[in-house]
Amino acid sequence: MTMRLSYGTNGFTDHRLPDALEIIAELGYEGVALTLDHQHLDPFSPGLAERVAQTAAQLERLGLGVVVETGARYVLDPWRKHEPTFLSAEGADLRARLIHDAVDVAVDLGGDAVHLWSGALPPGTSEDVAWERLVSGLAPVLEHAEEAGVRLAFEPEPGMFVSRLDGVRELRARMGDPAALVATVDVGHAVVNEDLPPHECIRAAGDLVAHVQIEDMRRGVHEHLEFGEGEVDVPASLRALLDIGYDGLVSVELTRHAHDAPAVARRSMEALRTALAAAEAAGPSTPSAHRS
Repeated sequence: MTMRLSYGTNGFTDHRLPDALEIIAELGYEGVALTLDHQHLDPFSPGLAERVAQTAAQLERLGLGVVVETGARYVLDPWRKHEPTFLSAEGADLRARLIHDAVDVAVDLGGDAVHLWSGALPPGTSEDVAWERLVSGLAPVLEHAEEAGVRLAFEPEPGMFVSRLDGVRELRARMGDPAALVATVDVGHAVVNEDLPPHECIRAAGDLVAHVQIEDMRRGVHEHLEFGEGEVDVPASLRALLDIGYDGLVSVELTRHAHDAPAVARRSMEALRTALAAAEAAGPSTPSAHRS
């Protein structure tokens, strides 16, 4: 298998989930990054098991792979975006429950990865305390994921406590380098705040790459853009994924384009197909690394 082009349901928030999945598949995507949110498989509403079963059947019928994402803005607190987190002095148990339940949803959907991130450093909280909270809060969730055969794909997010791939490596080291704790690489984020360009970040991460998000961005500006509007070298990034033997989802993440989702998803597929053809024509840049 090789990587599969995918689209995030967080870019289809004005659509019912079944309709979004039909459109995504009809446009030629082979996977979906499914964000658990109040309008798409709300993890805290009654009847979740039945809704997950229905979604699993639809994904199978459409031939879509799936990664479960947990970055919904207000799913835990209607007043505070992305709160609480593992770093919060109060409410961190809610974040842990969300990730725990997301693991179960991933299993039932036939997925093997759950995306998550650290959250922002709370005001007045030291880095030592933040690391302690993150590690201690994540440990039982990671144990649950390991038992379920699911990987936790940790994403460095600009503006959050773990904002770069080096932070993911440090988290893994603090937790004993568990095989089930891996990385989500957001190609645009690498342009925003990593020292290396995205294609070099991908090669440096190697087998840690378990999920990929992709969009265009500009250096130093955390704004998700359509392809061609920023500075991302998409063919080079896809070439790097080919070179490391990546066989997971490459998921378009355009969360603020839901008002025009079908057209944006169509344009994104056209851009990705063109970029992938260029990447394949370019040939390997480095010897390929086998992914086990």
